[in-house]
Amino acid sequence: MIYISRQEHFNAAHKLHNPKWSDERNQEVFGPCANTNWHGHNYDLIVTVKGRPDPETGFVIDLKELSTLIRTHVIDQVDHKNLNLDVPFMTGQLASTENLVVAFWKILQPEIEAISPARLHSLKLYETPRNFVEYFGEE
Repeated sequence: MIYISRQEHFNAAHKLHNPKWSDERNQEVFGPCANTNWHGHNYDLIVTVKGRPDPETGFVIDLKELSTLIRTHVIDQVDHKNLNLDVPFMTGQLASTENLVVAFWKILQPEIEAISPARLHSLKLYETPRNFVEYFGEE
């Protein structure tokens, strides 16, 4: 089994705010991430697929096709957007990195399966250079 990854980048704003809580409780739990006027991140998304190399190309997946797929279905939907207000697939969800990576998985998994016998293995989403989440499709 071969694992191959593609990294993409996007910028987005959000705030962490639970509407069921008071402003004081949101501030206590989320700190500056609950800022009324939002805040932003420079995100990095690493998409890893797994499979066997095609005997004719030697590829597990064509990385150019994978990049186009990621950009079209994910990056173009979130780049320079407010995750709370501008991204339909985040409606009704807290705009945490954890929820964002699960939403990305739900979008990317069927798209990858449509272009390749390779399977989505993991998503790693960096919110900052020191804070990231990794998801393997398990709920």
